[in-house]
Parts: sequence; C-alpha cells; structure tokens
Amino acid sequence: MQNNHKEHLYKILVIGDLGVGKTSIIKRYVHQNFSPNYRATIGVDFALKVLNWDHETVRLQLWDIAGQERFGNMTRVYYREAMGAFIVFDMTRPSSFEAVTNWKEDLDSKLTLANGKNVAAVLLANKCDQGQDVLTNNGIQMEKFCQENGFVGWYETSAKVRTQTHTYTHRSTFMRKSYQTSTHTHTSGCIVMDIECCKDLCRVV
Repeated sequence: MQNNHKEHLYKILVIGDLGVGKTSIIKRYVHQNFSPNYRATIGVDFALKVLNWDHETVRLQLWDIAGQERFGNMTRVYYREAMGAFIVFDMTRPSSFEAVTNWKEDLDSKLTLANGKNVAAVLLANKCDQGQDVLTNNGIQMEKFCQENGFVGWYETSAKVRTQTHTYTHRSTFMRKSYQTSTHTHTSGCIVMDIECCKDLCRVV
C-alpha cells in the first residue's frame, strides 16, 4: 500500500521588541509552561513544535530572535530561509506597537520567498490578560493597520493565562511556498498559548 504520509519542516520567526513576551509565547506553545521570571534572549534561541494533521507531520522550527537584534547586523542571517513570521507587541506598552512597522520593514527588506513575495507575517497583541488597550479594542482600526502594513491578520494572545477563551477559526496559507495574500482577519477574544492555537493559522492547505 502506498504511503501517503508527508512531512514538512518550516522555519518560523518570532520577532518584536525586547520584553514583549516572545519567549513566553513560544514556551507556552511548545512546552505548555509559563514563568513570570523575565530573562532577555541573547541573540537567537530555538524551539521545535511537531504537529500531526491527517496524513502530514509538520515540524515548526521557531526562531526566537532577541528584541535588540533589529539594531544589529545579524537579522539578515537569522531571517534566511524562513517561511513566515509572528511579530509580537505588548498591549500594555504602546511603544512596542509603534515599533511593529520597523520590524515589518526590516523583515521585508531582508527576506523574500523564492517567488519574490514577502513572507507572511502575523501580528500578535500579547498580554491580553492584562486588559485591552484603546487601539486593539478598535477592530476596524487594527484591520486597517494590517492591510496597510502587509500583515495577513492579527490576534490577541496571552502566554500567561491557561484558560481558553477563544479558538482560532481563521485558516491561512501561512507557510505555503506559493504564498498568496489571504483575507485579513481577526478573531475577537483573548487567545491563550496552552492550546494548539497556531494549528489553524499555520495549517498547510
């Protein structure tokens, strides 16, 4: 009998300013744990998440890039061969949202897919357990921001909270090599990282 099982390996970047919770998001997603003790990432760190969907095994190689790296010369090396990116900001720190466009510009200037298109980037508004800010409470404004800056969508997340309050319903072609821009969308509610919340977002279709 023919074996139809397929395996995929995708390099995914997790970028954003220092202290926005990138490492905590990854630890919650991969290891299902959260630590309130903050330790800044130096350079780059890595984590692997293995997902089994139907007859496919997907290995997500998550690159946790230090927040200060945007000011250095190494991001081009770190970005190489990535298929997508999460750009994270802290809902309690407006300055980290203001830096999002700088991260997106840095990403687009240093990394493109083989077809010449920019890699898919998803915006994560982290620490939603600490309350919504004025900006993310305005869904229309956030949708407009994503459209104007080339994000495929945005989501509110919390690496700290363990109770699921909403499930991703948006399925995008996030990591397809023949990436085409999908419909911008947002799911209301706080997304927590102890569930496989990236499954629909990163599903290979």
